[in-house]
Amino acid sequence: MLTTRFVTGSPNWIDLGTPDIDRAAGFYHGVFGWDFVSAGPEAGGYGMFRSGDATVAGGMTVEPGQGGPPAWTLYFQSADADATAQAVQAGGGTVLFEPMDVIDLGRMAVFADPAGAWFATWQPGRNKGLDLVDGPNSLTWAELHTPDVDAAVAFYGSVFGLETSTVPMPEGSGSYLVLNPAGQGEEAMFGGVVPLGLDPVEASGGPAWLPYFEVPDTAAAVSAAERLGGAVRLAPIAMEGVGRLAKLADPFGARFAVITSTPVEEAA
Repeated sequence: MLTTRFVTGSPNWIDLGTPDIDRAAGFYHGVFGWDFVSAGPEAGGYGMFRSGDATVAGGMTVEPGQGGPPAWTLYFQSADADATAQAVQAGGGTVLFEPMDVIDLGRMAVFADPAGAWFATWQPGRNKGLDLVDGPNSLTWAELHTPDVDAAVAFYGSVFGLETSTVPMPEGSGSYLVLNPAGQGEEAMFGGVVPLGLDPVEASGGPAWLPYFEVPDTAAAVSAAERLGGAVRLAPIAMEGVGRLAKLADPFGARFAVITSTPVEEAA
């Protein structure tokens, strides 16, 4: 499971790049109850999405032509962002934004893996990462959709040391490849890897990391997203022992998923 006891290779930040952060903030407030708080004039328009007193994500306006399409970007912890950039290049990935200091908060860089999925790294400084994960209205899971699972596993293993294991799918429908930081074991699994061709919902959007946010009520989150101009890419479905999930896009096309997880005692 995701925790805020961040180690090398664990997701420790997520942010949204969007053409209109004010409108996006209104959308996510309606879906998750988040408030958007500016990080100040020195942050160049960047700000924090907060759930109560806890920072659950970041976000900023990205003008067309300055970056990729509207999207959520997942960050993995690194002890040395420059060394991570070198490992990305050695593994066949691309450095999209070179490592840079973010005031005294940390050091970041943005990459694409060999299949083209964007991701980033955060080397903590004063900002150690998200305040809340795996709780209501916060990041709870991440799923990589890629055309070559073996190549992806090798790449992220070489860059972050990520380890894999498999868990059975409900109702005997095969197995699911999951990821955890090096040496942390299956209890620290934070995401999965899915062949892009097996998921028609994601295939049209190309290789990407898809964030899942925990919500108290999947149907209510979907209804709010629709009302606020978002799109339902996959209507709510129930997965035995997992929970009830749906796949959405915000009004600008940034993809994400929501899930109301099955309590552990019920899943056992």
